Amino acid sequence: MKGNLETLRVRYGELGEQLSDPATLQDQKRYRELARSHRYVQKQLEIGERWYALKTQVENNRELLAGEKDAEMVAMIKEELEALAPQLAAAAEQFEAALLPRDPNDERNAVLEVRAGTGGNEAALFAEEIARMYIRFAERRGWKTELVDVTEGTAGGMKEVIYNVKGDGAFGILRWESGVHRVQRVPATESQGRIHTSAVTVAILPEAEEVDLAIDENDLRIDVFRASGPGGQSVNTTDSAVRITHVPSGLVVQCQDEKSQHKNKAKAMVVLRSRLMERALREQEAKVAAERRSQIGTGDRSQKIRTYNFPQSRVTDHRIGLTVHSLDAIMAGELDEVVAAIQDYRRREALAARRVES
Repeated sequence: MKGNLETLRVRYGELGEQLSDPATLQDQKRYRELARSHRYVQKQLEIGERWYALKTQVENNRELLAGEKDAEMVAMIKEELEALAPQLAAAAEQFEAALLPRDPNDERNAVLEVRAGTGGNEAALFAEEIARMYIRFAERRGWKTELVDVTEGTAGGMKEVIYNVKGDGAFGILRWESGVHRVQRVPATESQGRIHTSAVTVAILPEAEEVDLAIDENDLRIDVFRASGPGGQSVNTTDSAVRITHVPSGLVVQCQDEKSQHKNKAKAMVVLRSRLMERALREQEAKVAAERRSQIGTGDRSQKIRTYNFPQSRVTDHRIGLTVHSLDAIMAGELDEVVAAIQDYRRREALAARRVES
């Protein structure tokens, strides 16, 4: 792995030089691609440097041990080596995982879509809470979120809400949140105190940039209409809301969050491009019959991935068998433990598959 580390050092330097090249600044698509690669290689390099520092420390201690005669010093060195051994093993595994082939979309911004599923009004209420959970999680990581569209429930909550989530690696971190999220609790309207089960669907898409996907304006039907629901002055009195229909695919996206028709159209186009890119990726993977089906590849969101049990303050992720009894913290956006556990599970899966292949 030392050779891999040296390769990363060289690559990181090369990417830095290319990014500072005036010619690169003239090509925005190339600049964005290089910037993503630069950030990714930097993360790999940081993990590799940690492994190498521990490896060097262990080797130095072993050299000291070989030439040390003092019994007390020998005992101290051995004690330090025992403490360093598991750290080095963990760092080596992390570095090995960091060297795995990456999905280039992982460094992108994300589009977050939350929809109420089974459960009627209770599902709409939970959809709003789940959306708020992710917004708080994004805030904790310093990401920026932009509301694209929301359809309110008849008795509160949200039937559907869409956000753009902007931040380094947002899609790579959030992608495994896609699926059905189930809630078990006593609704406020339940007079008998019975626990009800409702569900919402979460979809995470990689944000597609304009340079990624050419969309023929002739394929679009754009309708403007008067925004509904809460908003600032003039929001409900002008035709600022925008609905875009991509005629060939039948995909429909709308945005009414901004007062400006132009801004609403721009936000809606981000979601449309992301959905079209997801569809293209899904079709491409289907053609090559890829066995490793990523979330964006399968599009299958019917699987129950997580249960939120309010009476027991319990959250269970069914994919990895993880249960935590900190539901309030989770709903407040403290998802780091769960997200990290899922990513670690995925890395171990990929490492195991690679070792079998080799």
